Amino acid sequence: MTSPQTSTGTFTPAQLGTITLIGWSGAHPADGSDVAFLLVYSLGDGTGGPAVGEAAMRASLERTGLPVGSAPVYAAEQPALPVKLLVQAGQAVLTLPHFTAQYPAPPEWLAAATARGEVHAMFATRPWPQGAPGRPVSEEQLRSFAADPEVITTAAHCVLPVRSLG
Repeated sequence: MTSPQTSTGTFTPAQLGTITLIGWSGAHPADGSDVAFLLVYSLGDGTGGPAVGEAAMRASLERTGLPVGSAPVYAAEQPALPVKLLVQAGQAVLTLPHFTAQYPAPPEWLAAATARGEVHAMFATRPWPQGAPGRPVSEEQLRSFAADPEVITTAAHCVLPVRSLG
């Protein structure tokens, strides 16, 4: 298998480990309407361990066109950006060139995503093994990880338009 070459190094998809999504909705600071948020992260269980996975995630994001540590990318303004979000039948499916992940979204998240027509996504480079699928994550645990300045500044941020099959 050949490894994708990037300006930030070489990686294999196996180094990314298990990619997981978790979402929540909250009030927009400007108008108070609900906004859907999506956190994308690895469990750090890829080949080479968490440190290698973090470097692989960074390389994957930057190769995709999502710069780490900068202002949000607005995908609707960049139609060639290979990042897509499909929301259908209670699921959010996120597709990037190096991975696809699915999120069984709760009704309030779906309502916020549909009403605004967009989702604010944060792609964490730092692994979060505590957020494993099937393991309950409390609001405090999510807040502790997603609001950590180290996680925020080492993540890529993207506002994705909501697409559906209908």
